[in-house]
Amino acid sequence: MNIPSPFLLYLGHTTDPVGIKTSRGLAEFRRADCLGEFRHDDCPLTLGLPRMTIPEGAAAGARTLVLGIANAGGIMDAALIADARAALEAGLNVASGLHHRLNAVPELVALANSKGLALFDVRDPPADLPVGTGRPRAGRRVLTVGTDCSVGKMYASLALVDGLTSRGETADFRATGQTGILIAGGGVPLDAVVADFISGAIEYLTPARTDDGWDVVEGQGSLFHPSFAGVSTGLLHGAQAEALVLCHDPAREGIRGLPERPMPGLAECLAANLQVARLTSPGVRAAGVCLNTSSFAQDEARRLCGEAGHLLGLPCTDPHRFGVEAIIDNLLCHAPSKPAPIASR
Repeated sequence: MNIPSPFLLYLGHTTDPVGIKTSRGLAEFRRADCLGEFRHDDCPLTLGLPRMTIPEGAAAGARTLVLGIANAGGIMDAALIADARAALEAGLNVASGLHHRLNAVPELVALANSKGLALFDVRDPPADLPVGTGRPRAGRRVLTVGTDCSVGKMYASLALVDGLTSRGETADFRATGQTGILIAGGGVPLDAVVADFISGAIEYLTPARTDDGWDVVEGQGSLFHPSFAGVSTGLLHGAQAEALVLCHDPAREGIRGLPERPMPGLAECLAANLQVARLTSPGVRAAGVCLNTSSFAQDEARRLCGEAGHLLGLPCTDPHRFGVEAIIDNLLCHAPSKPAPIASR
C-alpha cells in the first residue's frame, strides 16, 4: 500500500493513550515520514511531534492525513468525517485503519475525486482469500500472542525481526493489523477478514519458504478476550508457528474494554495458546515473554521481567527497553542444523 508521505498524524479528540496506538506506532517506527500531529484542544495526548492545524500541515509539505486512532468498533463519527473532509479540502490524501471505510462515505469519495486525491482504507483485506487447511508447509515462523489486546505484540514482533537480522538471519515482519500494515506497507488486516478465511489469510500471508528465513507474525487480540478470541484462534491455526512469544502489560488490571473481567495469569495464558496452536503445529514451543513496562521505573521493570521469566522458565524482557537478545538466543539454539558444506576435492 503506497501511501504518500510525509504524514500528518491524527490524534483528534482522543483522550485514551491506547486509542492513538496507530499514530504512535508510525511516530515510533517511521519517524522520518511523520511531519507533525493534529489534535483538538480537548486532546491531552502528544507524540512529541510539532502540533499543526490541517492547513499548516499541508503548507509544511504533508501529503497524507493518517487517521491513526482506534476505537471500539472502528467507527467514524461526524467529527472525524468533518476532519477528513477538511484534510481533503486542504489538498491532503487521507488514510484510515478504522473498520468504517473512508470509501463508504459518499461525500468524502466525491470530494477526493474532485480534487484528484486518494482515500486509503488499510482494513480492506485481499480478495479471494483461501480457506485454511492446516497442512504442513516449509518455513520458520514465530508468532506473538498476548494476554490482552494492545499489550505490545506489534512492538515485540518488530523487535524480533531486528534481533534476528542483526544475527545475520533473514527475517520478515508479517503485519496483521492496521498499525503494522501502515508501518510495513503491506499485510492482511485480520480483524476485517470473514471468519471462515482467517486461518487461510495467515497461510496466504506466510506461504512456504525454503530460504531458512523467518516469518515473524504479528499477533492479534487474545484467547482470553471475549470479543476477539476468535481472531486469535484463527491466527494460531494459520500461522503454524514453531515458536510463540507471549506479550503482556503488567500494569493492566482488567481486560481492555471489559475492566470487570480480570487478566489471565501468564502461565494459564501461555498454556492455552500452546494448546490451540498444537492443532496445526504439534511441535510448537514457547520462546520467551515480552512485557510492556512503560508504566514502571527501570528497576521495577527489570524486577517484573525477572519475576515473569522465573515463573515460566523462559527469557523475559521489555523489547523496547532491554532488547530481545535472550529470546533470539532461545529461537536460534533450537534452529535445525544446516548441512555442512561439501569439501572441494
